[in-house]
Amino acid sequence: MVTKTYGSAIQGVDAITIAIEVSIVKNVKFLLVGLPDDAVKESRFRIHSAMSHMGHRFPRLGIVVNLAPANIRKAGSAYDLPIAIGILIASGQLKTTQQENYVIMGELSLDGTLRPIKGALAMAMQAAAEGFTGMILPAQNAREAAMVDGLQVYGATCLKEVVQFFNAPQTLHAVRVNADEVFAAQQDFNVDFADVKGQRTIKRALEIAAAGGHNALLIGPPGAGKTMLARRLPTILPPLSLQEALETTKIHSVAGKMTAHSALIVQRPFRSPHHTISDTALVGGGSHPQPGEISLAHNGVLFLDELPEFKRSALEVMRQPIEERRVAISRAKVAVNFPAGFMLIASMNPCPCGYFNHPVKECTCAPGMVRKYLNKISGPLLDRIDLHVEVTPVPTAALLQADAAEDSASIRTRVIKARQVQQQRFLQEPGTYCNAQMNNKLMVRYCRLDETCASLLHKAIDKLKLSARAHDRILKVSRTIADLDGSAAIQTGHIAEAIQFRTLDRESWGNAY
Repeated sequence: MVTKTYGSAIQGVDAITIAIEVSIVKNVKFLLVGLPDDAVKESRFRIHSAMSHMGHRFPRLGIVVNLAPANIRKAGSAYDLPIAIGILIASGQLKTTQQENYVIMGELSLDGTLRPIKGALAMAMQAAAEGFTGMILPAQNAREAAMVDGLQVYGATCLKEVVQFFNAPQTLHAVRVNADEVFAAQQDFNVDFADVKGQRTIKRALEIAAAGGHNALLIGPPGAGKTMLARRLPTILPPLSLQEALETTKIHSVAGKMTAHSALIVQRPFRSPHHTISDTALVGGGSHPQPGEISLAHNGVLFLDELPEFKRSALEVMRQPIEERRVAISRAKVAVNFPAGFMLIASMNPCPCGYFNHPVKECTCAPGMVRKYLNKISGPLLDRIDLHVEVTPVPTAALLQADAAEDSASIRTRVIKARQVQQQRFLQEPGTYCNAQMNNKLMVRYCRLDETCASLLHKAIDKLKLSARAHDRILKVSRTIADLDGSAAIQTGHIAEAIQFRTLDRESWGNAY
């Protein structure tokens, strides 16, 4: 007799249901087939020890385990639990037929306790889509999986609890998660724009970036507040919707970044990798493709501090994901897509010494060093950054002022209002949610300029020697500024403000140095 249990395999950020077939036959010791990797093959020893510690016997007759479909590679140790349950049923130590109604996943310790797994949310979503009654997995992953509607999720701490559940279902209770309580923590930030003295221009630039989903580059001397300001950007972004929260959580779950007993990521991610990061760690990949930092920043912010210090190759591989909002990873046997809809916020010093254009300190760099330093960032990448913001140090007098600055909640209110305008605008445009994502067709429709505005823009392009992509970025930013002002049409002031955020473009920054 062949016994079946069901598990899941992760490909990209999605799950595929796997049938685990177990048969006990003669003249075979233990045979595991179905394209398993080394971690799956080693399950035999973990299962043997776990069953012994829980008072069960490992069959002396031969065991054949097939993981179907056999053409999909199975990786990781999460197949221990479904294989163990299959062996117990096939050997007559557990009498049930209910196991086929559940997706079962979990890694076994040698003493039979269960360890957490990766990708629980993706597995639960697939199980619900395929009509399974429920899912049994380690207790640490239960709250995460329980966010999926229409699926009974049971968290177990050991193999014995799972066996008892099939003998007497009342021994385990389905996990319930109150989504309202989870989302209540959405705006619990430990930083706020109210803490920042001065820097009104930079705050305005970050407000525009948040309102339109634009990329921004902060350039200024050391200690001017670039990193401090960037780290406060998530506090003014619109709250995650349930769909966005599920998308974000699924990526972090597949990457193994979820903390024990966490249910859902409800705050927009803020990822800040070190400049020594490799291309693969930034974009994603590996022999078994995993999400990189740009995918972990999906629906949030990717902050690259000291941008010129990153490897040129690492920066260049971001160009396509910035435009397409996804990463395509291809290997000999598999091709996967990872979401990568992030806001890029970068910071840099203006020169090697850091004091070019400083109001007090003198730049000590040799002639040509400012241009050489900026050349570390390619033109195509710089073109894809909508806002170039020059950050200057705050005067001492402003630091000593007791007056409180505008808080993040007030700025967020304006940002949310502007985003709501954009949501209505792009209601019939699938895949477009904010102004930064407009294609040429949408720009022609929603970024129309009158004669005065068009003349101002053309003069700026000629004087600053801007590229066609920079022209498009100015139009998108001006559309966002108009939305913040509640204006249906783009006006001269909106165009002028958008143009000032291109002053760091290649042809207009550091030419004389």
